[in-house]
Amino acid sequence: MSVKQPPRLEVQNLTRAFEGRRVVDDVSFAIEAGQVACLLGPSGCGKSTTLRIVAGVDMQDAGRILVDGQLICDTQFRIPPERRAIGLMFQDFALFPHLPVAENVAFGLTGGWRANRTRVAELLDRVKMSPHLESYPHELSGGEQQRVALARALAPRPRVLLMDEPFSGLDERLRDGIRDETLALLKDEGTAVLLVTHEPHEAMRMADLILLMRDGRIVQQGAPYNLYNAPVDRQAAAFFSDVNVLTARVEGALTGTPFGQFLAPGVPDGSEVDIVIRPQHLKIDFDRAGQGPAPTAENGTAARARVVRARYLGRESLIEFATMEGGIGLNATVPGVFLPPPGTPMWLMLRRDRCFVFPRR
Repeated sequence: MSVKQPPRLEVQNLTRAFEGRRVVDDVSFAIEAGQVACLLGPSGCGKSTTLRIVAGVDMQDAGRILVDGQLICDTQFRIPPERRAIGLMFQDFALFPHLPVAENVAFGLTGGWRANRTRVAELLDRVKMSPHLESYPHELSGGEQQRVALARALAPRPRVLLMDEPFSGLDERLRDGIRDETLALLKDEGTAVLLVTHEPHEAMRMADLILLMRDGRIVQQGAPYNLYNAPVDRQAAAFFSDVNVLTARVEGALTGTPFGQFLAPGVPDGSEVDIVIRPQHLKIDFDRAGQGPAPTAENGTAARARVVRARYLGRESLIEFATMEGGIGLNATVPGVFLPPPGTPMWLMLRRDRCFVFPRR
């Protein structure tokens, strides 16, 4: 019978306060070897402070951090940053301007470039930078510098790699390709990765595990699919995409809307709820002399609306509506070109399996 291995990185009840305000508030998570986890959240939510504590450049007020089951720090015991087998990669790349590419990559290795030619050459080949072995950082583009920084971070074979907004300085057109190349290399190396980002698209593209952070706390964690399709609250849903929100009052565990009734189990009568649906899940049908589609279990009751404005965004079209009943503003997106003139009457339906009902806060 095989013995279950401990997580590569485990953070337990981490807390950090500045001037009485908890910037990191009872944060816990675990990352396995070869897994990419993203600390995702808006600026100021505590994600970079969490990263600095794991790196050892800041000290927690409470909580423990373990690597492969071994304690590396708590409030009494602390292994210095350079002995944690944790690599760091930051958004400014921090390459040494006076050293060529090969020596930059070998900087953290015992014996330097001459004693580690094979490892350096292997990594530079993997990041497609072999032709630039003797180039200096100022001779490289931003994307090339990012590749060198990644090779340098992985050269000592760290057990954990910490990445703080590593792609934010790159041209938007380059980012997806470099992210994919980076992800492939990280997976091959088997390194556990903790990536800090404020971009949902980046987290969805790279992460096996997303840790959604808000006001110092992790409000939800799980696979990207689960966070997108089962958000814990309205704010979590809205963090990953634009949303439409209907507000309704609960009576007898039901709410009344222009789109029919919605279930609101466990919500007290008289309370308000937010019914949340993403623009791509709003269904559109044509108006037929004032007649719309019949109600269905899948889509509920159709509501008549008029087009306020339609815009073509490249891959899709965005149509802004106002319902005839109550003038509720709703946005819908459809693939390709669909640009009905303002004032056009149409019928809207909400896909019931894609609606989220949350108590209003």
